[in-house]
Amino acid sequence: MLSEGEGESCLPTLIAAHLRESGETDVQVYPVHRLDRETVGATVFALTKEAAASLSEQIQRGTFEKEYLALCHGRPEKESDILRDLLFYDRRRGKSFAVDRKRAGVKEASLEYTTVSSNGELSLLRVKLHTGRTHQIRVQFASRKHPLAGDRRYGAPKSEFSSVALVAHRLSFDHPKSGERLTFTVEPPENMINY
Repeated sequence: MLSEGEGESCLPTLIAAHLRESGETDVQVYPVHRLDRETVGATVFALTKEAAASLSEQIQRGTFEKEYLALCHGRPEKESDILRDLLFYDRRRGKSFAVDRKRAGVKEASLEYTTVSSNGELSLLRVKLHTGRTHQIRVQFASRKHPLAGDRRYGAPKSEFSSVALVAHRLSFDHPKSGERLTFTVEPPENMINY
C-alpha cells in the first residue's frame, strides 16, 4: 500500500475510512514519515495539523529516529561507517544518482550503518538515516557496488527477492502532546534474516 496519496489502496484513505467507521467525524490524515513504494515497514501519520507540525519539527531536529534493515549484495568494506553523498533525484527517470558536485536539485545525504551478519554474498545491515532523500539507502549502497537484494532499478542481479529487501524496522519519536518517547518496530520478512 502507498504511504501517501489518494485512492482506495493508499494508507491515509484506509486510515480515514476506519476512523469514520469508528464514529470519528471530520477526519484528516497527514503522512509524516513516507516510505518509497518498494519499501515496507513502519510509517507514521498524524491526525491533526499541530501533531504533523510537531513530528515534522522532530524530523528536522534529528530527534525522530528512523532505523532500517537492508539486505545488500556483497559485504561492505567496513563493519560500520557513516556514508555521505550528494544525491540528485531525476523526476523524469524516477531515480536518484550520487553525483560529484553541488548544483541545482542536488542534496546532501547522510546515513550510518552497521553490518549485522554476512555470508559474503549477502549482508544484513542496520541503517540509521540522518537525512531522508528519495531512494537514499538504495542509491548510497548501489553507488558503492552493494545494491540491495531485489532492487533491479539500482543494479541488483536477479535473485529470489521479488521486491527490494528494505524494511523501515524501527521508528522512535516524542508524542506530540504528552512528550512520551514512543518506539514502534516491524520485523523483517523471514527471507531477509534467513538468507
